[in-house]
Amino acid sequence: MGHSQELSEFKRGTVIGYHLCNKSIHKISLVLNIPRSNVSAIISKWKQLGMTATQP
Repeated sequence: MGHSQELSEFKRGTVIGYHLCNKSIHKISLVLNIPRSNVSAIISKWKQLGMTATQP
């Protein structure tokens, strides 16, 4: 398995934008070519912390 790159702040923001437009996790995953688990994790983190930036 290859090691993937961290998603950019823009791409994480795009995930949240799609989520706010009531798109499903599956649809967001397909459109942005990101695994569903990553999409779900981004949305969960945003709901809990109100941000998508990575922590140091």
